[in-house]
Amino acid sequence: MESENLGAPRSPPPLPPQEPEPKRPKMSSTATSEEEQTNVANPRKPRYKRRKIAIFFAYCGVGYQGMQKNPGAKTIEGDLEEALFLAGAVPEPDRGNSKRYDWARSARTDKGVSAVGQVVSGRFYVDPPGLIGRLNSLLPQQIRIFGYKRVTASFNAKKFCDRRRYVYLIPVFALDPSCHRDRESVLASVGSESELVKCLECSERGRKVVGLMGRRCFSDPKGAANGDGNVEPLGTIFTGDEVNGTSDVLPDSGMNAELNLVMAEGVDALIEENGATESKCCVVDERTVSLECKGPVVASEDDHNVNADLNSGMELEGEKGANESDCGVVEKGTVSLESRGPAMAEEDTPAESRALEADTGSGSVVDKRDCSEEEEAKPLKGSFCYGEKERERLNRILSYYVGTHNFHNFTTRTKAEDPSARRYIVSFDASKTITIDGIEFVKCEVVGQSFMLHQIRKMIGLAVAVMRNCAPETLLEKAFEKNVNINVPTAPEVGLYLDECFFSSYNQKWKESHEELSMEAYEEEAEEFKMKYIYSHIASTEHKEGSVALWLHSLNHRNYPDLNHAGDDQDAAKQS
Repeated sequence: MESENLGAPRSPPPLPPQEPEPKRPKMSSTATSEEEQTNVANPRKPRYKRRKIAIFFAYCGVGYQGMQKNPGAKTIEGDLEEALFLAGAVPEPDRGNSKRYDWARSARTDKGVSAVGQVVSGRFYVDPPGLIGRLNSLLPQQIRIFGYKRVTASFNAKKFCDRRRYVYLIPVFALDPSCHRDRESVLASVGSESELVKCLECSERGRKVVGLMGRRCFSDPKGAANGDGNVEPLGTIFTGDEVNGTSDVLPDSGMNAELNLVMAEGVDALIEENGATESKCCVVDERTVSLECKGPVVASEDDHNVNADLNSGMELEGEKGANESDCGVVEKGTVSLESRGPAMAEEDTPAESRALEADTGSGSVVDKRDCSEEEEAKPLKGSFCYGEKERERLNRILSYYVGTHNFHNFTTRTKAEDPSARRYIVSFDASKTITIDGIEFVKCEVVGQSFMLHQIRKMIGLAVAVMRNCAPETLLEKAFEKNVNINVPTAPEVGLYLDECFFSSYNQKWKESHEELSMEAYEEEAEEFKMKYIYSHIASTEHKEGSVALWLHSLNHRNYPDLNHAGDDQDAAKQS
């Protein structure tokens, strides 16, 4: 028995129980040297969550082809989307694809139009803090981000916007019927009691000149024969009149010279009839002017004085309300203009004028013009002002637009039968005025649900035409009819800007859980931006380019024959 037990295999003794290895925590406090090196080389980036926000910002539209992104064009949206990507608000896969982050804008603006209260919405990474500062550092100075506010996941800046308020700044002189008249009106008034003066200021801005766009002719040193058979020496200024805001080049230079001769004879005849003394103006070389006035200038209420604005770089700016100008004779190579307005620019000093003369050579031409043409082409204080009577009339004209109407004549590529042509205007007011850089503007504020392309500019254009007696007031009602097609003038874009977008329904519905969407928190910043960039740009553009003044010269029945549409109907009714 013992041998059998000794031959049987024995089982090994059982091993002692071992404890299971504990799981490594996600944020382990202990790590090997290799793990530490791996973590230092490839640190984990913090993961942020996208948030639906509404961004409030402002911009000056000069140099941009509008708000909406357009391939191949410089737009506000293009610069803003690129800045959002560089600031980390948009990931790399979504770059250039705005649909992937629910991009929406509350309003679209045309080329050159500015905005103070523009709003866009989308899903962006707002962390880490400092998104607004990063965006402003990446954007140009003429685009400023004010801030952003959290909104609901279904928010859309376009669909949730109830109303939009635009402001158009129109110069007061644009409402004066006798200011910046067209060529036909000036020629027709020659010899009448209320004769209009040829607007040399706008002519010399470089628009209505025979082949030279308002510049001096230096191509022929020996001179070129004019329409009278004489020779125009070096430094001659060729002038013309403004029609339709584009160059109206006459095929024959003699025809233009003949027209200028008729204009000069008509003005001289009027001066002789009124008993005014002779006035002479001399153009000396390229940048020198000498004025000789032997008597006061007689100006009636219907007349307006204009400034001979030299396109070579020197502008003699007179005060808008100056009634007369006292001129003195100075030696060759200097400029003298004593008036009650501000002096000429500091850079145009006599010493610099002499230096310019030495560089460009000598040569002078005597050009006889009425001395009143040397003043700025703006209404006199005694001739026109935006008083109670004018304010009441303009507001009455603008009140025609209030309500729901068919604005098919106030846009492009929209037929009268299209439902989108019907728009609702809440209010249209022009009671306030503002003076910027010596120019008085009327602040026309329009509030509406939405607007079509060029709608506001065309509404202002027709209102100005009625104020200047170029169109009857009844034409405003006629323009809303479906069976009437009218070519309505379009005011320049420089004076228009988007003031604010309203989200009344959204604020009322979500006032308990979300912030109110309004410009109230950014009023001071918006006002500062408006004065620094938008207002200054509007005034400087009018001073330098005369955008509104040039547009007024095109406001006539030759370019817009439909402006007399209602008047023809009234005449036919009277005859019948």
